[in-house]
Parts: sequence; C-alpha cells; structure tokens
Amino acid sequence: MIVWINGTFSAGKTSAARELVDLIPNSTFYDPELIGAGLRYLLPQKKLAEVTDFQDLPIWRRLVVDAAAALLAEVSGVLVVPMTLLRQEYRDEIFGGLAARRIPVCHVLLSPEETILRERIAGRVEFADDPERSERIRQWAYDHIEPYRTALGWLTRDAHTIDTSLLTPRETACRIAEAVRTGAATACQIVQTSEPTAETVAAGVLLFDEHDRVLLVDPTYKPGWEFPGGVVEAGEAPAQAGIREVAEEIGIHLEQPPKLLVVDWEEPKPPGYGGLRMLFDGGLLAGADAARLLLQGSELRDWRFVTEEEAATMLPPTRYARLRWALRARERSTVLNLEAGVPVG
Repeated sequence: MIVWINGTFSAGKTSAARELVDLIPNSTFYDPELIGAGLRYLLPQKKLAEVTDFQDLPIWRRLVVDAAAALLAEVSGVLVVPMTLLRQEYRDEIFGGLAARRIPVCHVLLSPEETILRERIAGRVEFADDPERSERIRQWAYDHIEPYRTALGWLTRDAHTIDTSLLTPRETACRIAEAVRTGAATACQIVQTSEPTAETVAAGVLLFDEHDRVLLVDPTYKPGWEFPGGVVEAGEAPAQAGIREVAEEIGIHLEQPPKLLVVDWEEPKPPGYGGLRMLFDGGLLAGADAARLLLQGSELRDWRFVTEEEAATMLPPTRYARLRWALRARERSTVLNLEAGVPVG
C-alpha cells in the first residue's frame, strides 16, 4: 500500500512523512523528488530544457510508478510518499499505473490556511550559504499557490483532507496514521481491468462525426489516448465485445454490428502480454448522438473527435499505425461500395 501525502509546496508534506514512518509499522519513506534529481544527470540538456518542471516529463511519471512497485517488491509493507500533484491528469496517470500493478493508494491532502502557508514559505531557508537559491525556491512555492487553489476542487473530492494550520509535523502524522487505521482515508478507486496472464484479444471501435473525425477517449489509468473498446471476454464475439465496451465506456448503444477494418498482432513485450487486436467501424456518431455521450468517470477522463493528423500526437505509435490502416481500409470499402452502387450510410 502507498500513503500519498499531497499538498502544495511548504504544506509540510515531507516533515509529516518522516514522522509517519515511525507510526505505521513496516513502512518506508519514498521521495519521488530523487527521481527528478536523477533525471537531471540522465537526460540530455536539450530534453530537460523543454520543461520547467520534471513532472512534465513522461519518463518521470513512469519511473515514479516503476520505482514504487520495485520498492514494494523489495521491502513490502507501506510506502509513505510526500509529493505534490496539482495536475489531475498526472495524478490519474500515476495512481492509475499503481492500480494496474494492484497497489492501493491512500490519498491524503495537507491543507493549511493560506496566510499560514505564506508565513511558512517566507520562513524557508533551504540553503543558508546561498540566499539567492533559497529565494528561488521560495518564489517557486509562492508561484504554485494559485495552481493549488485551482486544483482544490478535485483534490478535496479525491483525498482525505487535513487542515494542518495549527498542527506540528508529529501531530499531522498522527492524524494521517489514524485516518489510515480507521479507513477514513480510503484507497482511491481507479477501475482497472484485471491484469492478463496470457495473450489477449482486444476489440476497438472507431466512431466518426460528420467531418470524418474519429473519436478518442482519455483513460485515467494510463498515459495516451485510446479508442473505445477493451478485452474480449471468454466466449464473446469480438464485434459484440466492441458493442459492449462502447456502451460501458461512453454510454452509446450501437444498433448495428460494427464492421471489421483491421486485424493486428501485438507482439508480447514484458510486462505486456500482447495478443490479437481488432479495429471495427462503428459508423457515424452524429451531433445529437454525441450529445448523449456519457463517460465512465472512474476509467475515462475526456473524449474528443480528432483528425488523423491530431491523432498522431495523441496515440501511442502502434495504435496510431493501427488507426491509419483502419482509415485506409474504410476508404477502400467506401469506394468499393460506391462503385457497386451500394448506398453508403
């Protein structure tokens, strides 16, 4: 299990986390800041110059999950993680990645009053022999107060919130330990399909708007966009699986069986098992139908109709290649139908 202590900079996360490992038996302190520091030595300067925050690096978010899983495999017990996450999509990606590895996360938010927060920032001296560097860190903390305010809506819905305005780090740790012990800080509920143990068959469904743009959805549990769809269950026809997944994920019930466009084999590459991948043509999702689209909130964060060019920047390379094959197959099918005098709907 992980106890993730969130909050803006200077909320007291690290101090409370160090106290907390004394209160939760068999717990280990895990600071993802160290991964960010390591990347400064591993990545080319050109790559580092592209971002102002290492959290914006996809490799950081992946390594945070991988390192947590590796640590728990090594030491077991509980990881105590003090780390600010103010962008919901990053929280979803990291917590979803942990959920995919069957690692529950108790999300705790430390939320002092802003006047007290500002006092704490003003009193921070990180480097006594380098006043300018300490001032840069203080300014960084001040700059993140507004993003923190903006994020409070989803943070307070998602996390167990503790007002630390009048609490010492030890008192804060005691509150966290009590919340974890009593279940007041429950494990985050990110739905994730059971991890496969062998190759799978998966069915994706392409839905189009009046401008021939394709519908993509944004999963909460992994990076990158996807097609509506999922794993075919035992004894289930792939086309029927596509119909079921579309209904479950976006609330759209297809009246006609979707037409098969692409069959592809995905090579097993650990930790993935690979398998057969199919893409179907679900047809037109007109404006009135698109208005009825309803996301499955715990699995999907967003949806969007995109052009083929836009999809290139949103889909993982293998899925984008699959989409291109499917679009070419759809175009050929349309041409053949027109030449045969068959109406195209």
